[in-house]
Amino acid sequence: MTALSAAQRPRTFMQLGPYSLFPPVFLAPMAGVSDRPFRQLCRRLGAGLAVAEMVSADTRLWDNRKTRLRLDHAGEPGPRSVQILGADPQQMAEAARLNVERGAQIIDINMGCPAKKVCGTQAGAALLRDEALVGRILDAVVNAVTAPVTLKIRTGWDLEHRNGVAIARIAEQAGVAALTVHGRSRACGYTGPVDYAAIRAIQQAVSIPVIANGDIDSPEQARRVLEQTGADAVMIGRAAQGQPWLFREIAHYLTTGERLPPPEWAEISHWVAEHLHSLYAFYGETAGVRIARKHLGWYSRPWPNAAAFRARVNSSECSHEQLTLARAFFNPLANKERLAA
Repeated sequence: MTALSAAQRPRTFMQLGPYSLFPPVFLAPMAGVSDRPFRQLCRRLGAGLAVAEMVSADTRLWDNRKTRLRLDHAGEPGPRSVQILGADPQQMAEAARLNVERGAQIIDINMGCPAKKVCGTQAGAALLRDEALVGRILDAVVNAVTAPVTLKIRTGWDLEHRNGVAIARIAEQAGVAALTVHGRSRACGYTGPVDYAAIRAIQQAVSIPVIANGDIDSPEQARRVLEQTGADAVMIGRAAQGQPWLFREIAHYLTTGERLPPPEWAEISHWVAEHLHSLYAFYGETAGVRIARKHLGWYSRPWPNAAAFRARVNSSECSHEQLTLARAFFNPLANKERLAA
């Protein structure tokens, strides 16, 4: 493939407050997925930013193991971005302040989660139906912290009520530093086509950086989305599950216009083992083994014999056995026949 000319190349970094984020390819916050071990791995494999799992703004709920782990950023490279979820302006402001005290360097506000459980509390994407409340929340949070505040939204509540442009202008007026837009409405969930034209309309309506999100699963798609939307960066969610090296592949393609060769089996084996060790250390033996199962399912998904491997690894109850099974499956010598097929 011919390398892109300088004029064709998208921007290779995004400025967010004092932070120059390179590459402009970010990991999305995903509950149960983007924990500290996965964020650290994605950063090492090329993500310019990795946003932590959402945390409730109700600090009364913080005194449990699950939330304490979500608030743990020890050893994580900066800038550290933490997403908060809630519908009360003062609670959101206090949660932002406390997270900054705990090491957050960027505060991200969730107004895009479509889950019924979240929207039932009038948080997440449900806030898009109340523009006045959106403004009060953003004002409160921006005024509570000196760290940059970012906002993640959808195009609207449903296809008949797409007010992403109005929300973006409210955010810019409040002093929000950047805006991530998932190109679907809340009603669409995660299915159906992504409305990249809506993201472009939002990008053209404000001067703050806009990050495009939704079905970006390859280097070529990342470039197309940047070209179609005019966005300053892309955010990768589900496509990173099982292939965190996608970040370096996209970054290389955006910079050079050329595809990196696929990672060698030895590299994949090393990254998988590194990820498992991190999960065991972070969660402990029992929880680490359980949480690792879904990641091993995603890692093995493209390869022959994946179903048999998942059946064995999902029945394993100890980290040593699970790691041994994973090494055997991903070892390049053990899979010589698979590579030749």
